[in-house]
Amino acid sequence: MRLWIKDPIAILADGAERGVVVEDGVIVELIASGKEPMLPVDQTYDASRHVIIPGLINTHHHFFQTLTRAHPQAINKELFPWLQTLYPIWARNVTPETFRLGTRLALTELMMSGCTAASDHHYLFPGGLEAAMDIQAEEAERVGLRMTITRGSMNLSQKDGGLPPDTVVQDEDTILADCERVLNRYHDTSKGSMLQVALAPCAPFTVTKRLMQESVALADKYDCRLHTHLGETIDEDNYCLEKFNCRPVDYLEECGWLNERVWLAHGIHFNDDEVKRLGHACVGVCHCPTSNMVLASGQCRTKELEAAGCPVGLGVDGSASNDNSNLIEGVRHALMINRLTYDAASVTHFDAFRWATEGSARCLGRSDIGAIRPGMMADMAFYSLDELRFSGAGDPLAALVLCGAHEADRVMIGGEWKVIDTVPTDMDIGQLRHEHGQAAKRFLESL
Repeated sequence: MRLWIKDPIAILADGAERGVVVEDGVIVELIASGKEPMLPVDQTYDASRHVIIPGLINTHHHFFQTLTRAHPQAINKELFPWLQTLYPIWARNVTPETFRLGTRLALTELMMSGCTAASDHHYLFPGGLEAAMDIQAEEAERVGLRMTITRGSMNLSQKDGGLPPDTVVQDEDTILADCERVLNRYHDTSKGSMLQVALAPCAPFTVTKRLMQESVALADKYDCRLHTHLGETIDEDNYCLEKFNCRPVDYLEECGWLNERVWLAHGIHFNDDEVKRLGHACVGVCHCPTSNMVLASGQCRTKELEAAGCPVGLGVDGSASNDNSNLIEGVRHALMINRLTYDAASVTHFDAFRWATEGSARCLGRSDIGAIRPGMMADMAFYSLDELRFSGAGDPLAALVLCGAHEADRVMIGGEWKVIDTVPTDMDIGQLRHEHGQAAKRFLESL
């Protein structure tokens, strides 16, 4: 079926003033001002109420953390004390059932904000949660979002000088065996794939050097991406200097991680030489502005990283350090904090959109999503300007960011409507809210 999405208020694509034509889940034509589709269409959708952008792509998250938002013991803390507070709570209460609900809610919440593809960095494996990646694959299919599941890991606990408790870490051989299992079962590199796999040792202070190095070998073998936290806080710099006698980027290089398969979460505390080295290696960086502000971690050097050659993407980060899963809100936060870092003239709404779309797609190693162009998958987010917050707005695309859009009116993934009139087509959000809320209560009962 050929569908003409016709006459939007505005669209984030050059030469598409009259919309786009979608066929078999792919964008096949952009319709310029005053033009009609080159071939007959089977159906027309009137987009005259909508501002259309490429589907947003979230490149860093921790879905299970939706269960501990605004947790009374964790608020008003920076990263290390925040983690030390929450690790025991997560260790006691993250079960297959609560994890499934946390994943389902995060995916749904992301999609309702205009997100069409997401990566989740899951690194917590208490006893009984060995099938975490299988649960996430099932839930991504259920919700209908494209997903990169990252098989995260931790194998350094408190007894080894790490931060997490012993009960949530695994040994190297168990981790590596499961990484290979997950890659064999779920990693699909074909165009338009709905599910891919990345390997994601959690951070330098939670894994061994061997695990970092073996992950590189597996990534080469299976042609997959690599992901980890790096450069998030000054505490991390100090930890690496004390434990490894070098800075985090130096340690990353020692482990063989300065290559184009890698994207990093946060990337705040890099000096000029490190920015240059990361850019030369084409290492991606996921900018997480909301989390960085909540935890007072610092400000990512997005412009310098991009200029050096790093793909820069956008992520909401964990819902316990955000505390939501709303990527269009993250676009606004990215604009604001980067204007504070730089200035109003050199950071525009187009920069923020680019980080959340094309930049994020590059971080995930995907060339089939992230833009509205012929040959790209038909993943798009549609926003109306009917709310009071948009009244008086002159530039529709800028208004989504400056006036604070927070939900998509419609979302299309692979040519299929997944959100209509702000509501997911395949999810009872009332039931989800109730079930998730009930599950989250157990994370407060130990107070």
